[in-house]
Amino acid sequence: MAILRFKRTALSGLVALALTSPMALADDHKTMSKPEGAKGNGVAQPFAPKSNNFWWPDQLDLTALRSHDARSNPYGEDFNYAEEFSKLDLDQVMADVDALLTNSQDWWPADWGNYGPFFIRLSWHSAGTYRTLDGRGGGEGGQMRFDPLNSWPDNGNLDKARRLLWPIKQKYGRALSWGDLMILAGTVGMKNMGFDIYGYAGGRTDDWEPDLVYWGPEVEMLASDREERNGKLQRPLGATHMGLIYVNPEGPKGKPDPMGSAKNIRTAFGRMAMNDEETVALIAGGHTFGKMHGAHKAGECLDAEPGAAGLEEQGLGWKNKCGKGNAEDTVTSGLEGAWTQAPTRWTTLYLSNLLNNEWEQTRSPGGAIIWVPKDKAMHNAVPDAHVEGKKNPPVMTTADLALKYDPEYRKIAERFLANPDEYQQAFAKAWFKLTHRDMGPKTRYLGNHVPDENFIWQDPVQEINYDLVTDADVASLKKAILDTELSVSALVKTAWGAASSFRASDMRGGATGGRIRLQPQASWEVNDPQELDNVLMELDKIQKRFNGNAGGKKISMGDLVVLAGAAAIEKAAADAGYDVTVPFIPGRGDATQEQTDVESFSLLEPTADAFRNYFNVEESYRGPTEMLVDKADQLNLTVPEMTVLVGGMRALGANAGNSRHGVLTDKPGQLTNDFFVNLTDMGLMWRKTDDESVYEGVDRNSGNVLYTATPVDLIFGSNSELRAISEVYAFDDSSEKFVNDFVDAWTKVMRLDRFDLRHDLTADIN
Repeated sequence: MAILRFKRTALSGLVALALTSPMALADDHKTMSKPEGAKGNGVAQPFAPKSNNFWWPDQLDLTALRSHDARSNPYGEDFNYAEEFSKLDLDQVMADVDALLTNSQDWWPADWGNYGPFFIRLSWHSAGTYRTLDGRGGGEGGQMRFDPLNSWPDNGNLDKARRLLWPIKQKYGRALSWGDLMILAGTVGMKNMGFDIYGYAGGRTDDWEPDLVYWGPEVEMLASDREERNGKLQRPLGATHMGLIYVNPEGPKGKPDPMGSAKNIRTAFGRMAMNDEETVALIAGGHTFGKMHGAHKAGECLDAEPGAAGLEEQGLGWKNKCGKGNAEDTVTSGLEGAWTQAPTRWTTLYLSNLLNNEWEQTRSPGGAIIWVPKDKAMHNAVPDAHVEGKKNPPVMTTADLALKYDPEYRKIAERFLANPDEYQQAFAKAWFKLTHRDMGPKTRYLGNHVPDENFIWQDPVQEINYDLVTDADVASLKKAILDTELSVSALVKTAWGAASSFRASDMRGGATGGRIRLQPQASWEVNDPQELDNVLMELDKIQKRFNGNAGGKKISMGDLVVLAGAAAIEKAAADAGYDVTVPFIPGRGDATQEQTDVESFSLLEPTADAFRNYFNVEESYRGPTEMLVDKADQLNLTVPEMTVLVGGMRALGANAGNSRHGVLTDKPGQLTNDFFVNLTDMGLMWRKTDDESVYEGVDRNSGNVLYTATPVDLIFGSNSELRAISEVYAFDDSSEKFVNDFVDAWTKVMRLDRFDLRHDLTADIN
């Protein structure tokens, strides 16, 4: 595997990645094609300003680092959602949702008089966009309210589900986020229909603008052009079609192939953190409830999706001009029918129907491929959702039949059918995981319905049952660290390797847990395992001496690694002539190897970390500069914070593999602004080398090669926005500002996983 080899690409700037969701739970998986006359697909409006990326599509896009600005939040920067949520009577909220379920509205009548299945689909599609490869998607932020998710074909008519919930949201206001309410609605719906739920936690703070996420390469909804040359689904995607949550329910690219569908399901659900058993439980349990809607052909009935609908629709979409426009005339996915004979009750009928019937292919009134029992006696088994006295057959999709024809899925389905209690428990836990996987550690969970059990996917950490270190202890520990022979760069890289594993997308990773000393992180190539092992060995000695003599006080390895980085930065600043104190607050617990899911944590391994000038050509799915912005986005950095951190890390000599690329200083290990001074020096010119990933910095007068650099170094002088910031740090009077800003940005990264702290990032520089 290549380290520090860069490959230029034609990718047109960063698009923040996202997620894709599981097969539509209690309702529709595939949706109508784009209706005639609908707007979209990027046609510029008259007099609309054009972005720089319109004119120069290869220009680095920094948009992701300016998204979710605090100025977008109507509650202001000081709003504390956890405090507001704690004021709720959650049991009363759940009672209100329960009452709403059977309060059918004429403008959108409930199937069988119960909105439970509809809300289950809303919850599933809200949470189900989560994907493991980059942690993006999920119910956090309430992103279902915004385009593009609001207008995805697979989310057809879920705009009505949110409007049905509006009276409850209006009643509880800012104490109940849309993110929490949408997950709660489906969970309460299950309980209403006789299912014993596993639990529920609040804590999803609403966003106020849509995430910028890479959902796939396609330019049309429902298209599928995401297979790589090796036949695998393009990373980091999870779904098989643009605008679908998981897979095409009719089969791979619309072909009725159950075994091919099983392959796609295993890939999609696996990338959304589910194993085979959880996958079967979710599909079978979810499809126990509700029905699909395809009473007519979408192209003949439906107007535009919410994102393209007229002002008079007030954010609603898919207006249906056929028949009643709702009830028995509802059109969503184009597939039509219910899976079971009792769609508003928890039963094992889905499994018994699937396994005990032979199925034949037919088409719904909307034209989509569905399967019905060959046994005609079953064709009068399901009561119609709206027409009294009418009976229908149970139906299956091609994706459903995958659970019957795939040998491994079938074994699980047969076991569940034979053991209903095991099946119920498996679905309860899988649903809880689906709806909470993107929330991060259990410490973020709110409410009185949080289950006691700790799951490995919650990345548990040992409880802190000891006294924390004092300021005097911190000073003593810093001295002990600096008295070792460990270098500034080694200490900085270790702290950065621990803390920068954090992903803001799903709140995973970070220094808490001290997992940099555990597998798999201890062996990650970017962490220079041999050097890391030496650092950890010395820190382990310091920890054992302190914890053995501190009279009840202890310091975790999670804390000690961060403290070591702080001590190194203070030394580097002092060597540069500045007296600086890097803020440090103890409180990170440690995890054990048994508390660490190696396979799951392997997904956090960086394929690129421009802050350490690391780029793995074989594994990275975008170019080095795009991956720089993506990493900064995952660390919640602003453009100036990203810039100052790169310059500081280069000055500290903190490159992976101890590479000299981008170390534009004669004093590596000192915290100077030399990176920016030399990058902007007109006495230095840059030229390409035979290695397309490396450039040489040549003295204009002597012709001597002074430095080497990679694309992520030179982008700070090439990109006009980044150069403007780089110049600020290259001013003659900017050295102190540089040190100050670097310490602030560093401290922010070290604290990203400290959900117990308010991020007071002010450095104390004298």
